[in-house]
Amino acid sequence: MNKVIIAPSLLAADFRNLEREFEKINSSEAEWIHFDVMDGLNVPNISFGFPLLEATRKLTDKYIDVHLMIENPSKYFEEFKKYGADSLTIHYENQTNIKEQLQAIKALGMKAGLVINPNTDVSVLEPYLSELDLILIMSVFPGFGGQKFIDATYDRVKQSRRLIEDSGRYIILQVDGGVSLDNSQELIGAGADALVCGSALFKENDFKGYVVKLLGK
Repeated sequence: MNKVIIAPSLLAADFRNLEREFEKINSSEAEWIHFDVMDGLNVPNISFGFPLLEATRKLTDKYIDVHLMIENPSKYFEEFKKYGADSLTIHYENQTNIKEQLQAIKALGMKAGLVINPNTDVSVLEPYLSELDLILIMSVFPGFGGQKFIDATYDRVKQSRRLIEDSGRYIILQVDGGVSLDNSQELIGAGADALVCGSALFKENDFKGYVVKLLGK
């Protein structure tokens, strides 16, 4: 099994005390920061843009994992690279020319990922495996933090792991939505490499300790 990556979801951070939040992240064993970008069209919510991404890059050396829930994402790939994204993950749903978009992300020097929602069959990932650095399995429907984890995710992670192993490629398998100590070890056991954790992590007084527990240490 590969080393597990914990990616705190910035969507759950306290924006009144953002510098303090980054101090907690930077001093923890979390390796990535998960950065959700929503435009109110692709999903029913609006979140961050380039100014916050630029500030995030200045506040941390952690890997910035950008999850795009926007219309026409390829229009902005170069700007996401400019402001500090290390990877861009686009949704399978409501997108066209997916392979070309993945190739464009990689051509800019970023890692490329593909996300599927809880009601999308895992098999749709198969045509894109040759272009992928990351697969993101949503364990809630995207748009809002704090949702209840969907139990069917465990089987979807196992199915995705089999696809990755059959491809012979190194692709990080990530899970996002409702991740906590209640399910982290079962997700890792099912084959997840990276766990996005938001509300459960940021509400904890012992941020660093919770990250360690998520890792199963």
